[in-house]
Amino acid sequence: MNSSRKLPSFVVAIAVFFSTSILSADEGMWLFNAPPKKLLKEKYDFDAADPWLAHLQQSAVRFNNGGSGSFVSADGLAMTNHHVGADALFKLSTKERDLLQNGFYARTKAEELKCPDSELNVLVSIEDVTARVADAVKPAANSAEADKLRRAVMSTIEKESLDKTGLRSDVITLYNGGLYHLYRYKKYTDVRLVFAPEQAIAFFGGDPDNFEYPRCDLDVCFFRVYESGKPAKTPHYLKWNPASLREGDLTFIAGNPGHTERMYTMDHLQVLRDIVMPEALDVLRRREVLLTTYSQRSAENARRARDMLFGIQNGRKAKTGGLAGLQDPAVMKRKQAEEASLRTGARCLHNSDDFCTYDTAHSAIKKSLLAFLTNRKEYDLLERGQAFNSELFGIARTLVRLAEETEKPNVERLREYRDSNLESLKQGLFSDAPIYADLETVLLADSLGMFLEKSADENEMSLRFTPFTSSMIYIPGAALRALAQTALANKSPEQRAAELVAGTKLADVKERRRLAEGGMKAIRASDDPMIRLALLVDKPARAVRTKFEQQVAEPQRDAYGKLANLRFKLFGKDTYPDATFTLRLSFGPVKSGVENGKPVAAWTTISDLYRKAEEHGNADPYTLPKSWIERKNRVNMATPLNFINTADIIGGNSGSPVVNRAGELVGIVFDGDMASLVWDYAYTDEGRSVAVHGSAILEALRKVYDAGLLADELEGKPEGLE
Repeated sequence: MNSSRKLPSFVVAIAVFFSTSILSADEGMWLFNAPPKKLLKEKYDFDAADPWLAHLQQSAVRFNNGGSGSFVSADGLAMTNHHVGADALFKLSTKERDLLQNGFYARTKAEELKCPDSELNVLVSIEDVTARVADAVKPAANSAEADKLRRAVMSTIEKESLDKTGLRSDVITLYNGGLYHLYRYKKYTDVRLVFAPEQAIAFFGGDPDNFEYPRCDLDVCFFRVYESGKPAKTPHYLKWNPASLREGDLTFIAGNPGHTERMYTMDHLQVLRDIVMPEALDVLRRREVLLTTYSQRSAENARRARDMLFGIQNGRKAKTGGLAGLQDPAVMKRKQAEEASLRTGARCLHNSDDFCTYDTAHSAIKKSLLAFLTNRKEYDLLERGQAFNSELFGIARTLVRLAEETEKPNVERLREYRDSNLESLKQGLFSDAPIYADLETVLLADSLGMFLEKSADENEMSLRFTPFTSSMIYIPGAALRALAQTALANKSPEQRAAELVAGTKLADVKERRRLAEGGMKAIRASDDPMIRLALLVDKPARAVRTKFEQQVAEPQRDAYGKLANLRFKLFGKDTYPDATFTLRLSFGPVKSGVENGKPVAAWTTISDLYRKAEEHGNADPYTLPKSWIERKNRVNMATPLNFINTADIIGGNSGSPVVNRAGELVGIVFDGDMASLVWDYAYTDEGRSVAVHGSAILEALRKVYDAGLLADELEGKPEGLE
C-alpha cells in the first residue's frame, strides 16, 4: 500500500472493530517471534520481555506423535500427558507387562525404558523467508508450476539450513501462504520413559467425561532425553510452583496446536460442516465399532487395541463437538460478519487506488472446493490410505516411495522425503515397535471392504433399463472400482487381508532395512505381497495427489495468501495465523465456567475424585486404581486436581505447560471442554482449556506412588534419580 496515502476512515473503523473484538476475549495462538506484547500490557499489565519469551520457547518441547510438553529439570526430564505418552507406553508393553494400563516408575536412571521411535523437538530459532519463497514463484506461473517452484525453494532452504546448522529445519507456511518462516529445532531421538500412572486415573471418567468439565484426571507422563548415552543437559526448563492458583490469575500456555481453519471462507466452512466432517465421523464410528468388537474377544485383544481405540473415540467426540459448533448459527453469523467487513474494507482499498484481490481470491477458493469435492473420495481412499488401514501397508508404501523419491534431486521430491526430513522418517520406518498380525488383518479387511463399498457409490453409477428385457444394467464408475477389484485379487476382503498380512515380511526390521538399502532395484525384485500392493496403488495414488495439489491445495494457498495480505493491509500484522503444529503462545486467566447451563468452579480437588468414584460405584470408567484406594488416607483431599482457564488451545496442545507471570510451571493442559471444540474454526468466550494442577502431580508422586525422588527432581532438590 502507498505509504503516502491515509486509509479511509471507514477502513480505520473496521480495523478498530477487529482489534477490539480480539481484545474482548483471550483469543489467539500467537507466534513467539510476534507475541502480543501490546495486548498483554493493555489488558493484563504484563510485560512479555524477550528473555521471558526465549526461556519459555526453549523450555517447551514437541513430541513427534502430535503432542506438546516441556522440560522440567536440568537433566532432560520432560513432562507431557499420559495420552500423549500412550503411544510409547503401548509400544513398550507386552502381554505380561501392560504399562498403559498398570503404569510405570523407574526408580533409577538405569531402569528408564528407551522408547522405540519417539522424537522430541525444541524450537531454537525462527527466520522469515517469505521474500525468498515469493521470489521463487513466477507471477505468471500456473498452479502446477507454482506448486513445483514453491516446493523446490522450500526444500532448498531447509537443506541449506540443515547442512549449515545440523538442526532440523522446516519451512512453515503461515497465514495459509501469507508468510513463510524457517523453524530450526534441536532434535532428541533417545527418549526414555520415567513415569506414567495407571490409565484409569489418567483418563478417569473415560469417554463419558472426555471434553467435559468438571474433570478429575491425573493425565501426566514423564520422559527423559539422552545424548551420547547420558541424560541431556537442558539449561532451559520450567521451575515448579506448587502454590494454589486463584480465580483471575493470569496463565500462559506454550504448545503446538495442530491445525485450525479460522481463516477459511464461509463457503469452505460449509463444505466442512455439510460434507467433510460427517464423512469423517462415519469412518471413525465404523472403526470404533470394529475395534470395540475385537477388544471384547479377549483381554489381550483389548490391550492390543486400547491405544488405537482411545484415539478413535477421542477423535470421534472431538469432531462431533466441532461439527456441533459449525452447526451453531451464532458461530456462522460471526464468520459471516467478519467476511462482510473484510469485503467492505477491500472495496475501500480498491476505491483508494489500492489493488484488491478479494473477489478473485474467493472465486478461486470456490473453484478449488469444487475440485476437492470431485476428487476427495479417491484422495482419501488412495493417497491418505483410507482403503488400506494397516501399519504394514504404511511401511510398504514408505519403502516404495523412499526408493523412488531418493533417486530424484532433493528439490523435486515429495515434501515428506526431502533431505531435511529423512532422518526422522527413517526413525519411524525402522522402529522395532510390535505389530500384531491379527489386529492388522482385522483392520485391513475392514478397510478393503470399505474400498469396495465406496468404489461402488451410487453417485458414480449409471443405471438404465433396456426396453426389451426390462432388466437393470449396472455400470460402475470407472477406474476406482477396477483398482479395488485388482487390489483384492478376486478374493473377499477378509481372505485378501489375511493373505497379505500372513505373506509379508515387513514386520521384520531387518527386511525393511534390506529393501531400503537396495533402492528401487530391490523393491521391483521383491515378491512381498504388501510391497506388490503398494506398487499397484502408488501410481494412481500419486496421480490423485498431483491433481489435488494442483487443483485444490495450490489454488487455496495462493488465494488465502492474497486474503492474508489484504488483512495485513487493513489491520496490520498484529494478529495470529492459523495453527500449524508449531510453537504458539496462548494466555488467559483461571476462570470458572458454565456446563449444561450450570456454573462450575474453576477447579476440582482430590476429594472430588473420590466422591465421583463413589457415586459411580467405582465402576468403569470411574474405577480408581488399587494404588489410589490403598493410599487414600495418605493424600490431602483438599489438593487442587484440575482447573480451567480461558487460554486458546486445540488438539496438539495436549501436554502443553501452563505457567504463571513468573514463567513458573503451575499445571499441564490435557483437554478442552465441549464449548471449546469449535475453536478449530472460531474462538468463543464460552470455551475453557482444562489442565492438571501442579500440586496434584506432586501430591500423587509422593503420597500414592512413593516417587519422592522424581518429585524432588521436579522441585529442584538435590540428588533426584540416581
